[in-house]
Amino acid sequence: MKKENLSLSVSIITLNEENNIERCLKSISNIASEIVIVDSGSTDRTVEIAESFGVKVFVEKWQGYIIQKNLALKKCTKSWVLCLDADEEVSQELKTSIKEAIKKDNKDGYYINRRSFYLGKLLKYSWQPDNILRLVRRQSNPCWGGYEPHAKLFVIGSTGVLKGDLIHYSYRNIDDHVKGLTKYAYLVAQSYDKMGKRSHLYNFIFNPFFAFFKKYIIRAGFLDGFRGFLIAILSFFYVFLKYSYLWEIVKDKEGRK
Repeated sequence: MKKENLSLSVSIITLNEENNIERCLKSISNIASEIVIVDSGSTDRTVEIAESFGVKVFVEKWQGYIIQKNLALKKCTKSWVLCLDADEEVSQELKTSIKEAIKKDNKDGYYINRRSFYLGKLLKYSWQPDNILRLVRRQSNPCWGGYEPHAKLFVIGSTGVLKGDLIHYSYRNIDDHVKGLTKYAYLVAQSYDKMGKRSHLYNFIFNPFFAFFKKYIIRAGFLDGFRGFLIAILSFFYVFLKYSYLWEIVKDKEGRK
C-alpha cells in the first residue's frame, strides 16, 4: 500500500490493547508520518505489536485519561495530529477526508463521527450522533480537558466536519459492557465529587429514565433492534450507578469528619 507524504502524527494511549491495536494501526499506517503511543505498562503484546509498525512507544505511569492523552499529544511533532483510541479504526472514507483536509490546510481542527461496532454489528442509531474533535493542527494549541474519564479535546481556531466514520469497537460482550460501565460510573462519580456535585432524589428517579428515553426513543435506538434496547437499559443502569457511587463517596467523606 502506497505511503502518503502527509505531515500527520497519530496519538494513542494504551494499556493491554493487544486485541485492538493492530487493527487500529493498520487503518492509519499508510497516512501517518509518525505514530506516538503512550503506554501505561501493558503486560500483553501491545508494545510488541506497536513496535512492529515502527511506532514511537513511550511508557508512562498511569495518571488518568486526560493527563495520559495530553502526554501523547505533546510528544507529536508533525503539523497535524489525529488523536485515536486503541479500539478505534479509521474507515476508508474518513481516511480520504483526512488527506483532503490536511492538503487544503484551511481549518484548525475537524470533528469526526464515531460509529460503534457492538455485539457483532455496526450500529446505525444507538450512540449517534457522536461527533468528536479528533484531527487538530498542532500550532493551534490543542489540549485535552473535560473530566475523568470523559476526556474532551479542545483547539483554538476554526473547525470543520469530516466525511466518513471512525469505527469504535466498543465492548467485546455484555459482561465487558457491564464491567466497563461500572468502572466509568465510579470515575465519573469521583469527578462529580471534586466538582462539588451531589446526588439528589430526583437524580435517581428522573435521570436514569431520561437516559433510557434519550437512547431508545430520541436517538431511535429501537431501530437497532435488541442491541439498541440493551444499550438503553444499560444506560439507565449506568446513570443510576454513577449517582449511587456519588452518594456513597460523599457519605464516606462525611463519616470521616
